[in-house]
Amino acid sequence: MNEVKWYRIIYPIVWIFFNLFHPCRAIGRERIPEGGAVICGNHTHASDPFFIVFAFRRCNPLAIMAKAELLRVPVIGPILRLVGVFGVDRGKSDVGAIKHALRLLKEGRKLLLFPEGTRVKEGADVEAKTGAAMLALRAGVPIVPVWIPSKRKWFRRTDVLIGEPFFPQAAGRRPTAEDYDRVTEEMMTRIEALKE
Repeated sequence: MNEVKWYRIIYPIVWIFFNLFHPCRAIGRERIPEGGAVICGNHTHASDPFFIVFAFRRCNPLAIMAKAELLRVPVIGPILRLVGVFGVDRGKSDVGAIKHALRLLKEGRKLLLFPEGTRVKEGADVEAKTGAAMLALRAGVPIVPVWIPSKRKWFRRTDVLIGEPFFPQAAGRRPTAEDYDRVTEEMMTRIEALKE
């Protein structure tokens, strides 16, 4: 059984329990594009991936790029792998993770990653990495910005805002480091704009 099938089997089980404590509502779900896309959101809590996964619904299974250490946790790691979460070694040039991500995008999958690479308190200034921009440009897929409020209350609904997808463009035939920086800046601006 492949990871998408496992994703769809495990999804409703986790949703029932998560929704009891943290119900969420997606705003802008009609903007979710068909086919491959890089989904990028702000990241303030460990629960953020759950909010985005449930905002995108079971019909849009997300592959998730996470820190490699998470997949080494007993019990949790194997379950995450089962549903399509794959690890990236932060601070290194993890070629294997990049190739895997590109393959998924070219197969028409949606990839979730958090541009800063770690949780960031609201208002803190952490420079976003250029990985999302690089993947979108190389795979020729759009980036979908997402915003999740950092302040949440137990048993109260949290709105997840899905922004307009945009296709990043390179200045020349091949993307350069400057292109990656420019697209990353635009992506973060679009994510922040959803906060309003």
